[in-house]
Amino acid sequence: MYFTQFSFTVATEGRGSYAIDHEINRGTQQSEMEKGLAHIFIHHTSASLMICENADPAVRQDLETFMADLVPDGDSRFIHQDEGPDDMPAHIRSILTQPSLSVPVTMGKLALGTWQSVYLWEHRTVPHQRRITVSLTGDFYVP
Repeated sequence: MYFTQFSFTVATEGRGSYAIDHEINRGTQQSEMEKGLAHIFIHHTSASLMICENADPAVRQDLETFMADLVPDGDSRFIHQDEGPDDMPAHIRSILTQPSLSVPVTMGKLALGTWQSVYLWEHRTVPHQRRITVSLTGDFYVP
């Protein structure tokens, strides 16, 4: 059983979901991990991670619609608005969702279901640079 870790940055264009499983798989394969567990963590309080359907983008669009109704931008009840009307809603969205995920790794890749992908879910309306760290624990190819 071995452990390794890598990080990468995702440039977002504002609110929405961004597939990141390809980047995680690249790092997992470079680490030469055969099987184990990938723990994926985002270093921010206004973005989160999710596993979601990857076939129909309308699913992620519907999630945005749901969140907009649940936590509207500019809600007059919010005191914290240091960075604009989407500031506190972004923090609430990230608290309601997840800053980390654990996904099994099989044959050097994330063992996701057929219709699953890992997404960074940006909750701010403006572009950001988001840092993600992946910790890998498991069996690695040994020459």
